[in-house]
Amino acid sequence: MSEYDYDVLYLGSGHGAFDGAGPLAATGQKVGVIESDMIGGTCPNYGCNAKITLDAPVVLQRMAERMQGVVSGQIGINWKALVAHKQAVINPLPDAIGGKLTQSGATIIRGHGQFTDAHTIAVDGKSYTAEKIVIATGQRPHRLDIPGTELAHDSRDFMALTELPERIGILGSGYISMEFATMANAAGAAVTVFMRGDTALREFHQPFVKQVMADMTKRGVAFVPNADISALTKKKDGIAIHYGAQQEETVDWVLDATGRIPNADKIGLDAAGVEYTKHGIVVDDHLRTNIPNIYASGDVLAKDQPKLTPTATFESYYLFHLLSGQTTDPINYPAIPTTVYTSPRIAKVGVTPEAAANGNYKLVHNHIPDDWYRQIDEETMGDNILIFDQGHHLVGATEFSEQAEDSINTLLPAVVFHYDQAQMWQLAHIFPSISASAWHKIR
Repeated sequence: MSEYDYDVLYLGSGHGAFDGAGPLAATGQKVGVIESDMIGGTCPNYGCNAKITLDAPVVLQRMAERMQGVVSGQIGINWKALVAHKQAVINPLPDAIGGKLTQSGATIIRGHGQFTDAHTIAVDGKSYTAEKIVIATGQRPHRLDIPGTELAHDSRDFMALTELPERIGILGSGYISMEFATMANAAGAAVTVFMRGDTALREFHQPFVKQVMADMTKRGVAFVPNADISALTKKKDGIAIHYGAQQEETVDWVLDATGRIPNADKIGLDAAGVEYTKHGIVVDDHLRTNIPNIYASGDVLAKDQPKLTPTATFESYYLFHLLSGQTTDPINYPAIPTTVYTSPRIAKVGVTPEAAANGNYKLVHNHIPDDWYRQIDEETMGDNILIFDQGHHLVGATEFSEQAEDSINTLLPAVVFHYDQAQMWQLAHIFPSISASAWHKIR
């Protein structure tokens, strides 16, 4: 009989946990999943699933706008109805995810978990022990340390707004800022984005970013570069954002989108002896911390890989194989694709144009509106760059267009599995489709 209550305890229930915890429990191991908030974590409840639901009418609005003359009438967005629709979509998800976990044999433990030693986590005064523990506590929104910071809101608050404010100030110019600025602007709000520097979406190809920003500016979004926010103050007619050399702008609502920070504090890591930094928990190439029986996965890690849902899912499933004895190999990350859901989108995978400039690669540029398939819905903006090695293997791609995420997803197998030209011709895509259009360019 085991000296521990569980074989494996997961602290957190997001993608860094549930994608692997369920399969692990199904092998017969005794698995517990500790969660203080909503089962499924950020992505299903107030991240990816929620935001893409809010974005759907923006996509429809843009298409109708491009095709005026073929279709008639403008499409407005009823924000209150949209948020209600978003809730209807995501409300069933925690129970669905939790149901899959329990059906697999895992036990869900409700409450805030905190290490008391390397094998023990206390949850609201009750202790649970495990031979192995996986930390998957994710990240939370960063908040600016300035006077009046309590007047700002975070991304979770934005997605719960039942009434859209007339004037919105957004602090930061990363994923969350640019996506929510797009949605709020499309729904009729006056949006100002206060940038930390003079570059938005630094992880993406800047010529593409600048074209997206130019389109957002044309639509009424204002950008303030090098804003240097110093304070927020309450005024009779709203909230004043103080920035630069004694400048200010008054808005009705402020979104602090200055980034996300790992949930590595307040979980007792010091009591367990786990090493961590401001960037997250430090792990080796087996996702093992400096304490041999404690592992970590997902956005709470200090890592070079992008902190995204597909990365967390891959890590969680890797740990399932490792902890079930199906592998002893170190984790081998594939190329991880990423998208920012502006309109048009920007997406990428693999070697970037910037990295390719210093290597022995061939870059192929394509102007999206020249593609007959993109002319169906009158796309007027967009470009992509395909990056090949000298053997004509696709090693990277980046695109901005209305369907960039689908295009990059189509190309993903060629990048991950290193297809040669003969193998590419073995894939006969449905025609006509975005897949066939994207694949044609890499043959």
